[in-house]
Amino acid sequence: MGRKRPCAETTGGRVSAAPREPEQEALRSGLRRMRTVATCLLLAAVAIYVGTSLWQHPPGWAGYLRAAAEAGTVGALADWFAVTALFRHPLGLPIPHTAIIRKRKDDLGRGLESFVSTHFLAEPVVRGKIDQVGVAGRVGGWLRQPPNADRVSTEVANRLASALEKMNDALVVELVEKSVLPRLVEVPWAPVLGALLDRALADGLQHRAAEVLLDHAQEWLVANPDAVRGVVLDHAPAWSPRWVDEAVANRVYTEALRVVIALRADRDHRLRQSLDGFLGDLARKLRTDDAMRERVEGFKEQALASPVAGDAVTALWSTAKGILLDLSTDELSVPRRAAAIHLASFGAKLATEPELAASVNQAAADFATRAVNRYKGDIAAIIGDTVASWEPAEASRRIELQVGRDLQFIRINGTVVGALAGLLIHLVTQLVL
Repeated sequence: MGRKRPCAETTGGRVSAAPREPEQEALRSGLRRMRTVATCLLLAAVAIYVGTSLWQHPPGWAGYLRAAAEAGTVGALADWFAVTALFRHPLGLPIPHTAIIRKRKDDLGRGLESFVSTHFLAEPVVRGKIDQVGVAGRVGGWLRQPPNADRVSTEVANRLASALEKMNDALVVELVEKSVLPRLVEVPWAPVLGALLDRALADGLQHRAAEVLLDHAQEWLVANPDAVRGVVLDHAPAWSPRWVDEAVANRVYTEALRVVIALRADRDHRLRQSLDGFLGDLARKLRTDDAMRERVEGFKEQALASPVAGDAVTALWSTAKGILLDLSTDELSVPRRAAAIHLASFGAKLATEPELAASVNQAAADFATRAVNRYKGDIAAIIGDTVASWEPAEASRRIELQVGRDLQFIRINGTVVGALAGLLIHLVTQLVL
């Protein structure tokens, strides 16, 4: 299976990651500088060795200097050869076991892949890192800030709106007609409707619905008294006096407004109790009464068999999509505000409730470890595949840029240690002999 490699450029027909030029230039500059220092030490050791060797009748201390320079030259040359052999053939000579990285870059990539998979993507390592991060505390502390909660709700709403706008309406309608409607035919509606109605009554949804309707009814009555009176007057008998009709109309309007206000204020009003009793009895019949079940099933079959059903699906989807788009694009909509408030509240709970935080941290660690265990082979394979995609010379150059500067210290240390070793050997020789 092919893997995507971001930020790639073609080099010699193969894919290689595009370097960040400022960073690469800094690495090249550091490598050149350390190479210069190491080479200057080698040249200094050679110059001292040649100078002391050509010195006629030198003083006694010159022998020590010559021995140090000679050993330092040998150490510097040996380490230069060792460092150079990692990346290229020294002096261009095809000496065996040189240019190691060029020849074995694929093995190196697979070795790094195995090392990362075994030691960095191991379950204990990932779980320990997630526990150390403290996901719940960080997320909760960030999410409890109202601007951040607004940002999350806005982002989710924008993504929802974008997804809705890109949906193929005809495909959605076809999916509903071919997949959803046949299942609706198979499922008995009456028990389901009875259970839903029972749950709604237990949650008090009938009171909320009634209060919404009564609120609108009161607002309409207050704003349109003449409309109510007009209806009464229009239906008054022709033989009744006008003043009697107007008195009745006023009385009807006043009583209607009084009843609506009373129903809003008192959930235990006898009319609302009668409605609750009616709904409860309807829920029971839907669940248990065979005659009611047969009537509901008959209605269902007639409704779904009607040619209007297809048009109804299209209309329902169009309406639902429009409502969802309006809610998701309107920053001041009630769902958007409620979502931001709930997100901020959830963030505060994450930051202040240890038990909830522990549960979230555990869930995050479990999710991360499952994901790593499932995909760590693919994740680690990116290393091997990337190294394999490089040309041998390119791989050698890139690795040398990263570690070459530090490797020059081996040459410097070889020169210094060699010189000290030569000086010590010469001193011991002089003392013994």
